[in-house]
Amino acid sequence: MEPIVLTKTQARKIILNAAGLARKAQFGTGIEAVFRVIDHLGFVQLDTNYVVERAHHHVMAARVPDYQTKWLAELCEDGLVFEYFTSDAGYLPMHDFRFSLPVKKAFKTQRKPLTEPEINLMKQILDRAEREESLMVGDFENDRVEASSGWWDWRPAKVALERLYLDGNLMISRTKAFQKVYGLPLDLVPRETDLNMPTDEEYARFVIRRTLGALGIAYSKEMAWRARYAKGNLVKKELEKMARTGEVKTVIIEGLKGPLYTLPDQETNIDISNEVFILSPFDILNVFRHRLKDFFNFDYQIECFVPAPKRQYGYFSLPILAGETFIARMDAKADRKQKVLIVHNLHFEPVDLDPITIEKFIQALKAFVQFNKCRDILFKKSNNESYREAIIESFS
Repeated sequence: MEPIVLTKTQARKIILNAAGLARKAQFGTGIEAVFRVIDHLGFVQLDTNYVVERAHHHVMAARVPDYQTKWLAELCEDGLVFEYFTSDAGYLPMHDFRFSLPVKKAFKTQRKPLTEPEINLMKQILDRAEREESLMVGDFENDRVEASSGWWDWRPAKVALERLYLDGNLMISRTKAFQKVYGLPLDLVPRETDLNMPTDEEYARFVIRRTLGALGIAYSKEMAWRARYAKGNLVKKELEKMARTGEVKTVIIEGLKGPLYTLPDQETNIDISNEVFILSPFDILNVFRHRLKDFFNFDYQIECFVPAPKRQYGYFSLPILAGETFIARMDAKADRKQKVLIVHNLHFEPVDLDPITIEKFIQALKAFVQFNKCRDILFKKSNNESYREAIIESFS
């Protein structure tokens, strides 16, 4: 099969279109658009960090201009979307539910052997879930024997609940305060949902198509990442087969070492609107650092996991995209008491910005302030005073 030959500009446009960032409101507006985003991307990563509005809501607000945070919970309640851990924790369309089963099987069969007390505790919790319909960690007495040694040192009841969730014996919904509520799948999965375990080949092909649909163009390592917890998966093997039969196409891009892949019906002539988007670090566009370097010449890393003395740009810097170019990164925090969005550092990339782009950035900032339930914005530091002053003036 002949490969598709693309310039980097063409590749960027394909990637942005696949991510839903080619133009504003690419998926429309309202709660229906939120479902369309999840259905198209196949997976929207969830994160509990609340420095600014949580990542899953941020992803939606970037794509759905009238987004309301309650809509995600409503889609879960309506049985259209569910939360689970695939490559990471996130939201998936319910009609893909059967493709979560290989991951659940992997968690159940590939963990180290459990002790008798751990098995008994899981049985007790499952029995209780059947009687009480829903459970939270706070419903259990503190069963810790030794003092906690750190953030991830959960007490036994919490560990058991999480194991049951990863195994598929329990599912998760959320309170308004974003606390986990554990319940039986019987109560949360619509009856018409397909519960047949896919074959290893089916699962691999599903992951390949879903990843390429969301990324537009991808290396094999991104597809393998999506299936990383189903160890021994056949993603790489099936990808080679699909490339031979034309079910996926290989791509050649100037300056990049392949192999790269795309779907055979991929459109290559795509228009980008040059809108400005303030993005979450956990947005599908940003989670693979090597892609940002390869396709956008943007060296980005979320620094909340980096020791403070080694941070370059700030604890939670947000990538700023204008058209097909990353123009800045903004380390921000929402002071919800004072209703002020504090910008600790607004670092512009070495690109010249015209007045139209600056104005679009200002409008994106104003929308972001409102999205974070703030009324004002405070800029503390920037590497470009002329841009910063123009932005500050627009808020005065």
